[in-house]
Amino acid sequence: MKRQTGIWIDTSKAIIVTLEGGKDEKISEIDSDVENSVYHDKEGNKGTFSGGHHGNSESKFENRKKEQLDFFIKEVLSYVKGADELFVFGPAETKIRLEQKIQDEKLFANKLKAVETADKMTLNEIVAKVKKFYVS
Repeated sequence: MKRQTGIWIDTSKAIIVTLEGGKDEKISEIDSDVENSVYHDKEGNKGTFSGGHHGNSESKFENRKKEQLDFFIKEVLSYVKGADELFVFGPAETKIRLEQKIQDEKLFANKLKAVETADKMTLNEIVAKVKKFYVS
């Protein structure tokens, strides 16, 4: 029985729809811990000074956000390890980062069937899109 999986992903969450044999569906949601705000109470809004060195809070934020996003993507991939086919969709660039990670992982060789841009969607729309993708 083929395990077909669709992943709708953005920086806040991933919704994973798994179809077993094209019929039974399992829906899972993974929330992300990726920060989406530059200002942090402890860092101040002007950066920090340490002797002659000036640390910019924006660059700290970007580095932290990149690490959090990498961790989130690894978490999503560990959840879909048993999939035979993958279909990735969502807004913005998180889906592209996931696509790059899938291509880097030997475990997922040739499993990625498509990557598409999709706006915010309801859960029913996500399930319908995954079913439509695998049926057609």
